[in-house]
Amino acid sequence: MSRIGKLPIEVPAGVAVNVSDENIVTVKGPQGELFQKVDPEIEVSLEENKIVLKRPTEQKRHKAMHGLYRSLINNMVKGVSKGYEIKLELVGVGYRAENKGQVLDLVLGYSHHTYIQLPNEVNVEAVTDKRSNPIVTLKSADKQLIGQVAAKIRSFRMPEPYKGKGIKFVGEQLRRKAGKSANVK
Repeated sequence: MSRIGKLPIEVPAGVAVNVSDENIVTVKGPQGELFQKVDPEIEVSLEENKIVLKRPTEQKRHKAMHGLYRSLINNMVKGVSKGYEIKLELVGVGYRAENKGQVLDLVLGYSHHTYIQLPNEVNVEAVTDKRSNPIVTLKSADKQLIGQVAAKIRSFRMPEPYKGKGIKFVGEQLRRKAGKSANVK
């Protein structure tokens, strides 16, 4: 049996879970409400504040879907109860970040500003302190969406291996390379 798929999902207090006839799982909590359509062959049931997923056979496809949907539903439960947070650091001379509502304005060393319109489900905060790199904080209940937004922001200026300039996750260790060395005779 799938090691991940067979684990029951604990439903914390304040979180409501509903499974419809079309196998759509709805999770409501203090951080928001999320939906996930589950394959009709995977059976989702609620048992004593736990969500249990069962698969019909031992086929490879059913095993894969069993673990996948268990992980997706678990991420939804964690998201609506606690929420997710990703912090991005802008490393480089003159790099700046500023948010105006749901629009993030980035200055990344190009000849123009870079603007990104963020979805309403993602909250953004840009902090610039003196003598430190600007930090962009993203918060959301949807793990997939916040990860996609963070990857999109990071793609505007990927960290380069020689000086380490670019947009990186806070705490990320970059693989650095040595530059050219002088030819000594």
